[in-house]
Amino acid sequence: MPLPALTTHHLSKAYGPVQAAQDVSLTVQAGQTLALLGPSGCGKSTVLRMVAGLERPDTGRVEVGGRDVTALPPEARHLGLVFQDYALFPHLSVLDNVAYGPRMRGAARAGAHRRAQEALALVNLPELAARKPGQLSGGQAQRVALARALATNSPLLLLDEPLSNLDERLRAELRGDLRDLFTRVGAGVLLVTHDQREALALAGQVAVMRAGQLVQTGVAREVFDRPATAWVAAFLGWPNVLGRGGGQALLVPEDAVRLGEGDAFSVTSRQVTEAGETVTVAHVLGPLTLNLSAREARLLDGAGLRLEVDEGRLRTVADDRG
Repeated sequence: MPLPALTTHHLSKAYGPVQAAQDVSLTVQAGQTLALLGPSGCGKSTVLRMVAGLERPDTGRVEVGGRDVTALPPEARHLGLVFQDYALFPHLSVLDNVAYGPRMRGAARAGAHRRAQEALALVNLPELAARKPGQLSGGQAQRVALARALATNSPLLLLDEPLSNLDERLRAELRGDLRDLFTRVGAGVLLVTHDQREALALAGQVAVMRAGQLVQTGVAREVFDRPATAWVAAFLGWPNVLGRGGGQALLVPEDAVRLGEGDAFSVTSRQVTEAGETVTVAHVLGPLTLNLSAREARLLDGAGLRLEVDEGRLRTVADDRG
């Protein structure tokens, strides 16, 4: 069995009294994308910087392709890195920007340019090789930064909030392109993001981070469908996390609610959305928030809505939101 593209063993990092990362252990297999997902300030970028060699961990170990790189500088770690701000050299052409990594690793100019052209073709930008970064759109700059990482032929790619500087239309377009690209390249990918949709669209595995610690790790779809705690559910966008007291919370999956059946309940608030309406219903379980399509919104009867909850689909989890 091939060695993992990345393994971190109990990484910890403090800045003075602030524990930015604590006991973080991750594995990314070759050809696998893992999203390190969490709110701003939770320590996920610190973990990426320790993997990249930009920060030295206080404790723990980093292995890339089975090789202990904890004490090595970034350029000796054999990984490709895409920063949030792309970090392109403004005075170099696109081709020379992309060729920079291979050149730094000892490739001759002709060979580095050949690999740069191959990488630009992978991101569908071969015609922009002669431009300068200042002549690129945001989406083009993002692709060039990715091509620069790909040109190193590294077994591990690190991406730090790669789509955060783009508008929503471009983000949606590039999410699909990036997933296809990761599949074709076959490298291990560690993606740092605060965006739940981005994590689910791009990654097969997800590690959720809170206040410096990993709180849930697993197959992306399973983590989103079965959050381990109330905090994870709320962070992942579950609309109905109902406090039960005694340190417990009730999770109500959206598809556990059948509309137009059962008893009628009062609607306490309504908000029109592009897709239909978002309403809050005074249900016996607690206030339920429901996103209704335009067709489902027709079921609203004045200030009421008839619905039934499949109680067999409800889950009780620890309420760790405090």
